[in-house]
Amino acid sequence: MLVYGDARRQADPRDAIARLKDSLDAARYLAPGLTRHAALVGALIGAGELVQGVADAAFRETGVDAPDGATARLTGLLVRLAGSVWASWRSGFAAADIPDRHAIALACAGLAPDPLEIRLPEGFAFYAVYPEAYAWAASASGLGAGTTVIGLRSIGTTLGAMVTAGIGATDLVTVRPTGHPFRRVLCLSETLRDRLGPRRDFAVADEGPGLSGSSFGAVLGVLDERGVPAERVALFPSHGGEPGHAADEATRRRYGQARRHIRTFDDLVLRAERPEHRLETWLAPLVGPLTAPLEEISGGAWRAHHQDDRAAWPPANPMQERRKVLARTASGTWLAKFVGLGAEGERKVARGRALHRAGFTPEVAGFCHGFLVERWIEGATPLDRTQPDPLRLAERVGDYLGFRATAFACGPGRGASVEEMWEMARHNAAQALGDPAVRAIDGWRTAVPGFATRVRPVETDNRLHLWEWLVLPDGTILKTDAVDHHAAHDLVGCQDIAWDVAGAAIELGLEGAAGRHLRAVIAHRTGRDLDPGLVAWLEIAYAAFQLGAATMAGDSADAAERPRLMAEAARYRRHLAARLRVASPA
Repeated sequence: MLVYGDARRQADPRDAIARLKDSLDAARYLAPGLTRHAALVGALIGAGELVQGVADAAFRETGVDAPDGATARLTGLLVRLAGSVWASWRSGFAAADIPDRHAIALACAGLAPDPLEIRLPEGFAFYAVYPEAYAWAASASGLGAGTTVIGLRSIGTTLGAMVTAGIGATDLVTVRPTGHPFRRVLCLSETLRDRLGPRRDFAVADEGPGLSGSSFGAVLGVLDERGVPAERVALFPSHGGEPGHAADEATRRRYGQARRHIRTFDDLVLRAERPEHRLETWLAPLVGPLTAPLEEISGGAWRAHHQDDRAAWPPANPMQERRKVLARTASGTWLAKFVGLGAEGERKVARGRALHRAGFTPEVAGFCHGFLVERWIEGATPLDRTQPDPLRLAERVGDYLGFRATAFACGPGRGASVEEMWEMARHNAAQALGDPAVRAIDGWRTAVPGFATRVRPVETDNRLHLWEWLVLPDGTILKTDAVDHHAAHDLVGCQDIAWDVAGAAIELGLEGAAGRHLRAVIAHRTGRDLDPGLVAWLEIAYAAFQLGAATMAGDSADAAERPRLMAEAARYRRHLAARLRVASPA
């Protein structure tokens, strides 16, 4: 099934350098503390993205990873910034050696003005991968300063810099694994290959391993070919698990032989020895001191607050869920949810504030180093446990979607194109329903170019499921989990607001008269009528995407979660078949 995407953006290196200078200037004038530390981490992530973009540009030009002066100078700046972040963390946020504008200018001298392709470092944006944890793991690893650190682009660029800082090394190289996601390979220049000799120690840093572990596997394979003994290779992954079900035997064997050094978010923050490093300490300035221990509600645990009867729980995909905890204070109960480090998180918090001001979402208390803090609504009833009037629901959802369409418009390139959505729908429908579905989707092919000229991308909600809405005692309907599903680890991204209209039809049953009223409310809000043909097509694409997502989640779920996800996949299969007018398997 086609579900996942690789978020990329085009960036002018001059703009990226200016933002880096400005962010470090801002950090320099902040008082010691978490806010300054978080600003340093944001600058580190920005610098890592710049190094990644420059290195990938050189890779596309030559077809190999090779040492070059421009990338080496930038990498040196990144390692220095990593050292600043690590010193800040170790000192309880008191120390800060912040490079000045002259140091940045020297590191960036000679960069071509050509646009760079920046890939979103997903662990920093979605999965609570904190760079400080890698420096901590490295400092406890016993590795010497002569170790060569290999960072796997994209996110491994920054993680590798933190490992380098943690062991006091200077030799960081980054490489780009390429090819099929389950069969990554490296393309290295002879000069770089010669540096990977059997008499050196190596540390390899990346997020993961994922379903195949093939990015780690690609590096391990090259080191094996170069005669590097397994005992001279140390891995720095983000978790203690093994490569997933798609890993080949060679990757499993090599990954199992190498030493692994891991510090997780839980180790770093939730179980921190120092008070300055604990999440409850970060939250106190926003919501007051805690009156009870933090309650973890990640991985579907939030459903215990939603429904006592486990048999009635909605499905969840724990591997894709954001980290979240409940914090109880004298001012009430608050939800702290990971939304991203640095600028990525700040954008989402700004979006949350705007949605609350407009009356659609809970109150936002603030942002602390990756976590959005918003009020947990006590005494509300999830929408899936009520029977709202369809026209009243359509009015509220229409107001909400109309607001998003006007407040969060965005340019192209932040989501799948209409062509890519068509390819996804065709592929997933073929997997689930066979040739009749393919023929039905092929019938839409001639309409795709016309749709492409009429879409207006916005930061869509992309998560309109029944259990994502709350009904307050006075009847007010609030949307939850509304800030970041258009910027998730999937291929959908930002779409025309018609995508959310399609989602409302399938998730909330807003069809027929209710669907017409929904579209009328949005048209009144936006001044633009929705194209009924586009909506009809996106209902097909939406069902195909959600079918793929539920199927893949079910394939990797545990025994308790799998039946819920498989039932969800069957629901989307029925929706897809009905809209394509083909038979649905039992």
